[in-house]
Amino acid sequence: MSIPYFDAAAIRSTVPFDRAVRAIEDALADGVDPEMDSPRLFSPAPDGEFLIMPTEGGHYSGVKTVTIAPKNPSHGLEKIQGIYILIDSATLAPLALMDGAALTAVRTPATTITAVKHIAAAAPANEGFGSSPQILVFGAGVQALNHIRAARAVFRDARFGVIGKRAHRVSELAQTLAAEDIEVVDKSGDVASAVANADIILCVTSSSDPLFDGGLPKDGAIVASVGQHGLDAREVDAKLVMRSDVVVEGRASSWRESGNLIPARSVEEWQEIEPPNLRDLVSGGLVRRQQTCCLYTGVGMAWEDLVTAAVVYEEGKDHARRRNGRE
Repeated sequence: MSIPYFDAAAIRSTVPFDRAVRAIEDALADGVDPEMDSPRLFSPAPDGEFLIMPTEGGHYSGVKTVTIAPKNPSHGLEKIQGIYILIDSATLAPLALMDGAALTAVRTPATTITAVKHIAAAAPANEGFGSSPQILVFGAGVQALNHIRAARAVFRDARFGVIGKRAHRVSELAQTLAAEDIEVVDKSGDVASAVANADIILCVTSSSDPLFDGGLPKDGAIVASVGQHGLDAREVDAKLVMRSDVVVEGRASSWRESGNLIPARSVEEWQEIEPPNLRDLVSGGLVRRQQTCCLYTGVGMAWEDLVTAAVVYEEGKDHARRRNGRE
């Protein structure tokens, strides 16, 4: 019996961003615990690294094997490539293969925007930004593109600005989104002003150094940093961390991999604070302080891949059956 393969187009069509956000929310509400997720496995690769992400679930389990090649964008290739294997938990038999990079390109922004959505909902009384936030995105690659798409799916009247190192990449991103009726303004020429005026700041870059002065975001702003992993890399500085309420994707994964957090405080200090994770956030466990920034930081977790892959497999099969029934 052949194993079905879901390519990038099949993944995108089966799991639009509003559906992906709902899948993440439902999984967390149904008992998925980020603290029980398996640690990621790293191994050197030529000019990059291998990354293996296994996780188990009640009905399905899975493993994503990807390569991270920082030099690829200069050659016109994606930085992240790989494959996902969806597995039957009862038999450990493979059920489906999927484009691992495409799966990552959906589940990462879906997870980020799930966090931002619930952080925004927890704004103190008489604070918040209403239905039309000013969203600033650092980065102009595939994750920036898809974070904007995901944000638009949740914040329908949002206004978008982008800051990127390469003007042509920002221009290409803006043109792509314009075709989807999403206007994006290049804010690269005045970073300080753009940061100071943003309601939501999304950091999705490969930078290993802080992208802006942590004193710049206005009180009450939401900052999400998800572009980096490793204790030697950070997109935000200690100043922002120390002045913010903090939400983490997972506590254990953050202590292992979040360079955003560990330089600001030790692991022992963070363990004492015990910031809310995504499950806590979605269940209403975040209490935000008045006139205080909120920082969400994540490194990417295997349970998110599994949740998204399960939707692709189950609903993708249904789509295929309906198509075949019409043909």
